[in-house]
Amino acid sequence: MRALLCLKPGELDIVERPRPSPKAGEVLVRIRRAGICGTDLHIYEGSHPFLDYPRIIGHELSGEIAEVGPGCAVAVGQQVYVIPYLSCGTCVACRRGKTNCCQRIGVLGVHVDGGLAEYICVPEHNVVAADGVTLDQAAMIEFLAIGAHALRRANPVEGDRILVVGAGPIGIGCMILAKLRGGLVTALDRRDDRLAFCRDRLGVNHTVVAGSNAHDALSELTDGDFFDIVIDATGNAGAMMAGFDYVAHGGTYVFVSVVRDTISFADPEFHKRETSLLGSRNATPEDFFQVFQAMRDGFVPTDALVTHRAPLAEAPGRFPVWIKPETGVIKALIEL
Repeated sequence: MRALLCLKPGELDIVERPRPSPKAGEVLVRIRRAGICGTDLHIYEGSHPFLDYPRIIGHELSGEIAEVGPGCAVAVGQQVYVIPYLSCGTCVACRRGKTNCCQRIGVLGVHVDGGLAEYICVPEHNVVAADGVTLDQAAMIEFLAIGAHALRRANPVEGDRILVVGAGPIGIGCMILAKLRGGLVTALDRRDDRLAFCRDRLGVNHTVVAGSNAHDALSELTDGDFFDIVIDATGNAGAMMAGFDYVAHGGTYVFVSVVRDTISFADPEFHKRETSLLGSRNATPEDFFQVFQAMRDGFVPTDALVTHRAPLAEAPGRFPVWIKPETGVIKALIEL
């Protein structure tokens, strides 16, 4: 079978690998769509903190069941989406139902080889029937589920002012889910084109250009109160530290971003606001299902999200282009 291998930063190749066979409790998925996200681009750049090379990338996956191992009940031919987090089921996090932050987690395409390949074997409980949505849509559930999990961590009430910093795919997912939760959503980003997309295609309530005037603009927008919930999806340590100043007194700050750097903040400001600081990692099956239901019911603007696509054979040549901001990629899909 063919697979997309990142040999080292900046070097991708289509390689031949043996087609895997499912063991007991596993299924073989014929991958049909794979979304490209910031994680894949960070791997290509060499800036991801949890990865060893070489690695077959890809974790936003949809396809069909091609073969099942002993003990599996799912039917061959069933269209599915893949939950790409391989959890141990026994650690302290898993025992509490937080499989998204398992102590021994293996994320497809990061800790273990991923799904930008014609076939992949995964445990049966890592696939879910995707009836009622398209293969394109099913491949986008994962990155939107990350947004759903961040919002569940923040626990907003209807009418909360929610600031999402960073209008890449993960930030966009947070905005979509924040609106579905009844939030009044503001997008903050440096790029005018991304802000225009959030305003025109996602219907966010306000957009603000990041920079030296952002603090004053956000203050004016909220009559000096700032935001009940701030979600950072930038992957930039400077932006993550600046975001502390945007949280209202009694508010909540959620880091979806992950960076290699150390994050610091002024304790007096943090303390006097009684800020709740939360990390948000990956997503749980409940988050995936929430997104699937919303997508199936027409509440997710998936047609607006897919801006680029290519067959697997062209992927090595597309990454150097898609990584450039001027390309205007929101969500790129690889077709197999």
